[in-house]
Amino acid sequence: MTQSVSNHLWKNIEKRPALAVMLSILWLMLVTGIAFFWHLGSISLIDETEPLFAEASRQMYVTGDWITPYFNGETRFDKPALIYWCQAVAYMIFGVNEWAVRLPSAIAALAMIALTFYTLYWYQAQTDDLEGVYRTSRRWLTAGLGATVIALNPEIIAWARVGVSDMLLTGCMASALLCFFLGYAQSPTSLVKARWYFAFYVLIGLAILTKGPVGIVLPGLIILLFLVYLGNFWQVVREISLIRGMFVICAVSIPWYLLVTWRNGWNFIDSFFGLHNVERFTEVVNGHSAPWYFYFIVVTVGFAPYSVYLPVAIARLKLWERKSWMATERSQQLGLFACCWFIGVFSFFTIAVTKLPSYVLPLMPAAGILIALLWSNLIVDTDKQPVKTSSPNSSSSLSPVLISSPLIQASGWLNVIFTSALGFTLLRVSGLIGYDPAAPNFPQMLQKSNLPVLAGIIWLAAAVIIAILLIRRRYLHLIVINLLAFTVFMIFVLTPTLFVYDQSRQLPLKQLSQLAVQVQKPGEELIQVGFKKPSVAFYAQRQINYIPSNQEVADYIQNQAKSNSVLMITQPKKIPEIGLKPNEYQTLAKKTAYHLIRVEINPQ
Repeated sequence: MTQSVSNHLWKNIEKRPALAVMLSILWLMLVTGIAFFWHLGSISLIDETEPLFAEASRQMYVTGDWITPYFNGETRFDKPALIYWCQAVAYMIFGVNEWAVRLPSAIAALAMIALTFYTLYWYQAQTDDLEGVYRTSRRWLTAGLGATVIALNPEIIAWARVGVSDMLLTGCMASALLCFFLGYAQSPTSLVKARWYFAFYVLIGLAILTKGPVGIVLPGLIILLFLVYLGNFWQVVREISLIRGMFVICAVSIPWYLLVTWRNGWNFIDSFFGLHNVERFTEVVNGHSAPWYFYFIVVTVGFAPYSVYLPVAIARLKLWERKSWMATERSQQLGLFACCWFIGVFSFFTIAVTKLPSYVLPLMPAAGILIALLWSNLIVDTDKQPVKTSSPNSSSSLSPVLISSPLIQASGWLNVIFTSALGFTLLRVSGLIGYDPAAPNFPQMLQKSNLPVLAGIIWLAAAVIIAILLIRRRYLHLIVINLLAFTVFMIFVLTPTLFVYDQSRQLPLKQLSQLAVQVQKPGEELIQVGFKKPSVAFYAQRQINYIPSNQEVADYIQNQAKSNSVLMITQPKKIPEIGLKPNEYQTLAKKTAYHLIRVEINPQ
């Protein structure tokens, strides 16, 4: 019965392409809506990085200076201007709020996933043309699966819902690489070939304008690896109009760099190119060091639960058969391209000395493509059987190997072990969370919410179902269960957990910052003592005096304060450490780990 309904649906879609397009758009809207836009602005800005971007963009919006980014009265040259421009434009449209801060990241993720969907569909269409068949379900399901896997994983969701530059870089870089492949894979006489290459160059320019030289170095490394492997480097260099393309890249990215250098001179060059580019690659910056295997852990967890299938997804490509790949039609080299993409990003940042989880974000789209192509071999229309193809690396020729191979079974059982371990870990997660002085009661609040129990049940149930499917050899459904489990986990556990975390860590600071604005007297300073939480500057919308040590605060109050009183946001334990007696300050508000106080200063 189910098979009959499915066949009827696909026959309708085959006869009505507009219906397929509409359903695809609705599916992408549903998936990305849940992953990126649902409750996007409901959580306070997360210290310490996100408010730095948000406030610098607000300063740009308020002052009208679209060249030099500022935070709290000081220049901020960590990242180029594109993310600030996008957030400032969002402020113009939606107002200054959390939704506007995060909207550019969410839109970048959406655009990247939409282009990935198109690329996978186009790839399957080319495969069908070569094999002389028309497999409707395989085209749409492969594209939909790839887009969904890329959208629904921890790494992509985390950075698509945070107002920093990482997702904008990934969106530009991934879209640029996909445009390159779509141009590369077109026939030599195709009219759209040059257009795809032009889009590639524009997006590379935007990537440079998002995060600097890495926006061209990393895609260049990936493409170089791909073309050198295939032995057609110089052939492709001649066809992509490289000189013209470099002019396009420079036209998009260079003007801002020239203007900001003209305005700020050596300060910008030394800070941006020296500290935030060269030094991050060659030495540890801000204490962000990690062992060489760090990114194996990041990818395993960040791309969970599908990461267990990446080894077999790469193994099925048979990279050792280089001559076969060199003889393969360009349009059928998407798997190889995604593999070079994955390896290129992973290797580059493994070599780099400074390590952060967000650095491997650009490889996640490639991982999603590899997983989609792995499962596309199991999607076969019952009424459209593929014919024998002459291409040694076509997807159909790999299908029997995949189904009968013990690798897919081993990966499936590894999936069971992984989800089981995840379930048991989440049951005890409240006791595993380290102490955070900014959220001292978060573990207790999380435990009382019973969310860890629900999380454990979800993943243990998924493990049981996956094991049953493996025993019955229903391999096609393994990925479906993983996607369903993650979706349920995100809706019913992850999102509520973020609300608990916000109530414990960020919301109190937001409320105190906004209250400080209401009670602030003319000329009265707002001081933060002993810690630097940039969200205070964003929510107070004024300059904050960050003073790190207790002695410095005492000296400042006595000798340098500009008015007869100051407002102070601090942790209660620091008040006596500063040397303040109860009769020397007034407590205006208390919020978990923080107090807002007013310190009266005797006129000299």
